[in-house]
Parts: sequence; structure tokens; C-alpha cells
Amino acid sequence: MRRLLAAATTIALTVIAAPASDAQAAGPHTEPASRIAPTIKWSACTEPALRLRKAECGLLAVPLDHAAPEGEKIQIAVSRIKHTVPEAKYQGVMLVNPGGPGGKGRALSVMGTLVPGGAGAAYDWIGFDPRGVGASKPSLSCDADYAGYNRPPYVPKSPQIERKWLQRAEGYAQACGKAGGKLLEHLKTLDTVRDMDYLRQALNARQINYYGFSYGTYLGQVYATRFPERVRRMVLDGNVNPARVWYDSNLDQDIAFDRNIKLYFRWLAKNNRVYHLGRTAREVERGFYAEQKKLTRKPAGGKIGPSELTDIFLQAGYYNFGWADIGRAYSDWVRDHDASGLRRLYDTNNPPGPDADNNYAVYLGVQCTDAGWPQSWAKWTADNWEVHRKAPFETWANAWYNAPCRTWPARSGIPVTVSGETVPPVLLISETLDAATPFSGSLEVRKRFPRSVLLEGVNGTTHSGSLSGNRCVDNTVADYLATGKLPKRLPGERSDKRCRPLEPPVAIAATKAKRAPAPAERLEVRKLITGR
Repeated sequence: MRRLLAAATTIALTVIAAPASDAQAAGPHTEPASRIAPTIKWSACTEPALRLRKAECGLLAVPLDHAAPEGEKIQIAVSRIKHTVPEAKYQGVMLVNPGGPGGKGRALSVMGTLVPGGAGAAYDWIGFDPRGVGASKPSLSCDADYAGYNRPPYVPKSPQIERKWLQRAEGYAQACGKAGGKLLEHLKTLDTVRDMDYLRQALNARQINYYGFSYGTYLGQVYATRFPERVRRMVLDGNVNPARVWYDSNLDQDIAFDRNIKLYFRWLAKNNRVYHLGRTAREVERGFYAEQKKLTRKPAGGKIGPSELTDIFLQAGYYNFGWADIGRAYSDWVRDHDASGLRRLYDTNNPPGPDADNNYAVYLGVQCTDAGWPQSWAKWTADNWEVHRKAPFETWANAWYNAPCRTWPARSGIPVTVSGETVPPVLLISETLDAATPFSGSLEVRKRFPRSVLLEGVNGTTHSGSLSGNRCVDNTVADYLATGKLPKRLPGERSDKRCRPLEPPVAIAATKAKRAPAPAERLEVRKLITGR
């Protein structure tokens, strides 16, 4: 899904025994195991957050091409925070992925501390940067300046705008072809799934537990499809619809983000005494699109044009955590022509340099090759103009974000047919109005995994919000990780447990006003998952 643009000396591998509670009968392997068990040499991590928690870091060698396991190797950066319970209560390894694709996950080994009631302490939490990402080697970056300022407006109202974006998209694809080399042919979801099974072997674990957010849910779905007997427990939060990978899923997002931005406009109108942007949602919306037209002629602070303003407001479609910050920065500009808040938000979410570009490059490397994309630009324009007429906020922004896939210099494959018929009970989580991974995706996964249970944050708009301070959700996660028990699965195509969603923040009047505090655990997990 479109994310928001976010070992030195070593010791011998510590062997981890498979937990006694993993005594599920193993069926025939669906994929051949490597001839020689892979290993990791561990040493103390150097990053402050990981060092503080005494995490171990290392590199795992995996085949560049899993069809040629004895051939060229690449390295996956891994971290581990080991269990702190007595061995008799140990529950195995827990792999974590933040989504993206392209999200760095090595820091997520700290997530065990966020599970209520100490339920995370029974696991070894394993963070990893997927192939091509972060500290993994090689790490892909194509054009560090691509997401910078002074870009054309997203909506191609003239042939000149369309031509500029097509040139940009094709140029980025060409840059990735030069930078990526052989790696570009081996960035599919299934490649990372096979890396995960190498990681399982290196950890000497018969089965894995897994916690995936956003695109990470698709990794979990495909892993469970390929290796059902190697799955113990899974938490999948913000579920990708496996029937819509990936061109169609982006069109689905456009409709959902337009709905969510209207909900945000309604919230701003409700807080008009604070932000003074309009008494009704319609008035706020008209003001937003009028402001975009003005910024086309003269960017705010010389930098924030209509595209940058869309990217800033897109945050509000993903999460309600930042609603007050966006409202305050936008109000400062509209009322006082102070663009500093908008600049700060854009720079935070789109930092310059190869690190942020790495996220985007691998995002494309995965999505462009997991499945085929239309080669005809006429198809793209027809579909996106049709959706734009109903949902103008994000449609063309999303189209240009994915447009390099049209000329991507690596072959596309056929998506895995996801099936969880023989997979153990899985916990699915989604808020009803999640825009990045619409709720219909969670219903589809629930249907394909007949022993799964779906927890719904009713009428919430937050994407992948578990372990963020919602007690109803987080305690359900903790109970499942502690005991393996889930709420009762109900008949029909619906959720099985319903929780109140994460609440919007308190409106903040001015840039220098004291910020309303958010729960510490919410801020920490958001920073981990989004990189901000």
C-alpha cells in the first residue's frame, strides 16, 4: 500500500529450541528447505533504541534468486530481543513487518514491550529489513531528489502537466533499472516470504509467530499459503485484499481516501472556533481546493504547491493521530500566511535523501512485479479520470505515485492465490473506514482463512492502529498471544468482535500552544511503524 514518505563484530548464533506449545502436526513441506541450514552471527545492535533494550543484530545470507539457492547471495538485516520468561513459558519467535512495501522493520523487535500484561515477554521478537531495504545489502535507491519540492500539480488538467509527470515516472523507472541491477527481478512478495522461511530456519524454529501491519498482512497471507504447517499464531492488522493486487487496490484506495478526507474536513468544521477554516465540512472542502489553485500560481513559502499540500493532508486520511497538527499548520497558512508548519510537516513525511527514496524504490520494486500493470496509458487515464470525478482528493496523486510501474524494467509475475484453509486461528484487525486497506479486504481474508477472527474498530478511520493505546483492541491481541484463544467466530460475512475506534485528538489553537498529550505507547508504535 502507499505508505507515507518512512552488524559489525559478531558472535556465534544462539540456538533457540522449538517451544513445546508448537506441537501441531507438520504436514508435507510445500517448499523445499535449503540444503544447509542458514545461520546468523549476532552482536549487540548499535542503534540507540535497540541498544537500550539489549537487542542483538546480525545479517542473514539468502539467495538472490530462490530458484538458484546455491547462487549469488544477498543479506537481510535482522534484530532480536529475546524472551524474558522462564523457558517453560517460552512461546517461540515472533517476526514483525511494518508494511510498505519498503518499510524498514529491524527496529520493530522492540514491539514486545507494547503488548499489554507482559504477554509479549514470552516471545523472541524478530525485526528485519526486507530485501533491498534499510540495512539489508544491497539497499536500493534510485533518485534521492524525486519526492522533493516544486513538482507539477497532480491533476493533469493540461497536456503539459501530463507530459511532465509521464517523463518523471519513466525517468524514475529508468533510474531504478540502472541502480537495481539483478535485484529488481527478485523483489516480489514471494521472494521475501522465502527469506522469512530462511530466517525461521536460522532461528532454529519449527514454526513462526508473525505480526504484520498493512502490506505486512499480505506477506503473512502469502507465507501462510505457502507454509501453512509452519504458522503458529498470526496478527494481521490492516488487511490487504488478496483479490485486488495491486492496480485495482490503488483505485479502491482513492475512493476510501476521499471519504476519509471529507470526515477530516467535518472535524475541522466542528472545531471552527479553533481553526477558523469554515463552519461546515463543505465550506472547509471548498477552501481546500481553492487554496490548491492559489498554490499552483504561488507556492506557500516558495515550496508548498498543490501536490505538497495533498501529501500533507493525506496523513489525515491514514491516521487521526495528526489531525490537530495538520489543522494548526494549515490554519496558520490560510489565516497568517505562515508556511513554517506546512514545511515542517512535509519535510517530516518526505525527508530528502536516499533513505526515504529507498522506501519508495522498494515499494515499486514489489508492487510493479508482484502482478501485471496496464501497459496502455489510455487505460490508466480512463480509469483514473473516472475515479477522479467521484474522488478528486487523492486519485491522481496515487496514479503518479504508481506510474513507474507502467515502464518498470523488471518482469511482473502472477499473484499467489491466497488460501488459509489449513492455517491455525489468525487474528485479523481493521477499523471500518481504513482507507489504505479498505475493510472489504479484511472480510475477504476472513473468508479465505476459515479459522480466523476479525476484530473491527467500528467507524474508525485509522490504518493499522493496534498496540496504539486502544484497550479493547490491544487486550484482545494480548489474550491471543498469551493463550492462543480468540473471540468466537460468528456466522456470515462480518466482523466477530467490535471495539470503539481510536479517538481523534483534541484540537489545538495555535502553533505555540501546548500540545495535547497522546498516550506514550501510541506515539512510540506510530514512530516505529511509520518511521516518524
